[in-house]
Amino acid sequence: MSSDGDLPVRFYNLLSSQQSFLNEVLAGLTKPQKQIPAKFFYDGRGCELFGAICELPEYYLTRTETAMMQRFAAEMAQLLGAGCLLVEYGSGASRKTRILLEHLLPPVYIPIDIACEQLRASSRDLAQAFPGMQVVAVCADYSEPIVLPECSVTGLKRKAIYFSGSTIGNFTQAETVVFLKRALQLVGPGGAMLVGVDLKKPQAQLDAAYNDSRGVTAEFNLNLLARINRELKGDFRLENFRHRAFYNAKEGRIEMHLESLIAQSVTVQGRRFDFSAGETIHTENSYKYSVSEFQQLARQAGFEPLRAWTDAQQLFSVHYLSASG
Repeated sequence: MSSDGDLPVRFYNLLSSQQSFLNEVLAGLTKPQKQIPAKFFYDGRGCELFGAICELPEYYLTRTETAMMQRFAAEMAQLLGAGCLLVEYGSGASRKTRILLEHLLPPVYIPIDIACEQLRASSRDLAQAFPGMQVVAVCADYSEPIVLPECSVTGLKRKAIYFSGSTIGNFTQAETVVFLKRALQLVGPGGAMLVGVDLKKPQAQLDAAYNDSRGVTAEFNLNLLARINRELKGDFRLENFRHRAFYNAKEGRIEMHLESLIAQSVTVQGRRFDFSAGETIHTENSYKYSVSEFQQLARQAGFEPLRAWTDAQQLFSVHYLSASG
């Protein structure tokens, strides 16, 4: 645990005990369908590129959700209630978070993110913007079980999780239920969760969002190989791979892959991996749901869906889930 100067920010780095970039990459590259978890996109360059993606004209998600937060955050905050300890999964640059915090003003805010340096910077900014709020930043993989740091603040009435964006779509449906069950356990009886979910829409609109004309998403995807080269002594030649993203209608998800353009071999930490021409590394899923489909998954996990907000074009949704009991 560390402290950032005179600001009320505590910082915990739990990554070393939770996961190993090397182990997960090696395990993923040995599978029949090679894969690397999407959480490893977010090194420093990956965070920069994702920020650029959010500004692209084809990428409707961020601007749609931001507009929804500006319109509905007061109602969301009223449902969450005063005296709420707010945990955020995947806090990122925290732009949408600020809108919610302005209305909620929680006594304690715990952002959790895998990108440590971005987390440090955004936590300091929020501590400065909301001086009455205790900020306890946790660098960790929120897809794994997490024990929150102790917070000695009087008047806390409940715990709630804020999970913005469409990251919950990275999980399969079965994984989503497990993830929500862990969230339910974390907030405890009487707690709540506010979660963003991307909605089903025409395939052409989805394909365009993940294959932007400027090639930023392609660079974001390929940056994963650059990170492996830099941090894990890999020798991927990025020019021998290309970005592929498409909508898998049967599964109801966008899939992102890195396709090998030629037959080749690469090494990571001295281990050799062979690729045939056209073979891919599966790097991300992004499931799309109807409001009722996601609510059913929430019920399977033990949450009670009480409210869902959508934009006028039915592009995106934000769900309020209650942990009754």
